[in-house]
Amino acid sequence: MADLTFIDALLGPERGGSRPDGAGETDALDAYSRAVIGVAERLAPSVANLRVSHRTRGGRRLNGGGSAVVITPDGFLLTSAHVVARSDGGGKASFVDGSEHGFEVVGADPHSDLAVLRTETQDLTAAELGDAERLRVGQLVVAIGNPNGFAGSVTAGVISALGRSLPTESGRIVDNVIQTDAALNPGNSGGALADGSGRVVGINTAVAGVGLGLAVPVNEATRKIIGALMTEGRFRRAYLGLAGGTRPLPPRLARKLGRQAGVEVVQVVEGTPAAAAGLRPEDLIVELDGLPVTDVNDIQRLMVVEKIGAPVPVRILREGRELELELVPAELDD
Repeated sequence: MADLTFIDALLGPERGGSRPDGAGETDALDAYSRAVIGVAERLAPSVANLRVSHRTRGGRRLNGGGSAVVITPDGFLLTSAHVVARSDGGGKASFVDGSEHGFEVVGADPHSDLAVLRTETQDLTAAELGDAERLRVGQLVVAIGNPNGFAGSVTAGVISALGRSLPTESGRIVDNVIQTDAALNPGNSGGALADGSGRVVGINTAVAGVGLGLAVPVNEATRKIIGALMTEGRFRRAYLGLAGGTRPLPPRLARKLGRQAGVEVVQVVEGTPAAAAGLRPEDLIVELDGLPVTDVNDIQRLMVVEKIGAPVPVRILREGRELELELVPAELDD
């Protein structure tokens, strides 16, 4: 009879080169823990707890509002617009080292759910901003907030989806929102969503359900908003009145245009420039103002103040036919 080798002998801990007692799993857990700890230690000094000032009949009072992220050493902080939406323009920011500083709201943009604050101090630890465009589904992220003032809150998870849409309190849809399964606790709105290197790639904004958190991305488009809020206190934008998402192009059109994706119209709001131009749900936008459109960011980059009231050609695919329409962006009211 031929010699038999049992599967257990091949797969068990005795196999040459294998690591006994689950050491590989332990090493993996340690690596994961080290990554999360490193991000937490790097960012905790840059995340503040906000107590927002409200006027009352008896004067002023401070209520817990949320969190904020320091973006410059000389006192600028970034948070969610809804955190300070009902404030009287200021409040107190507390840090994990026990320090507390007054702040004022420099500017808020409810359409992106971002706001910039300025504190009285000139010596803060600034976080490094990353680029959400480089994120991948499944990538490790760490959510850091400061709901309690002197003790930060840290949760970890992965990017579970990209390109989500988020309706804001202003009624506008924020596109390209990050979805994560890192738990977002009460008071974490306005806090940081960071990658494994500790770079801030999003501002935590909402809980979409059990185990689902949403964050406004830090990317080229939102950096422009942040810069305008810091310098001018507001961000003027053109708008079209549609919501969309990236979709693959049909193979024939992909070969013709030399690219693989366009933006499918998901929703058209009544009474908006998109509706006036005749855009419909399921239209696939492939070109805007003569420039290729492969994702929502390509549209958002063109919604600058110079386009307000100016005719903009849009090329679409509808039911297999290529059409060209004309959009006239309007200014989005605050």
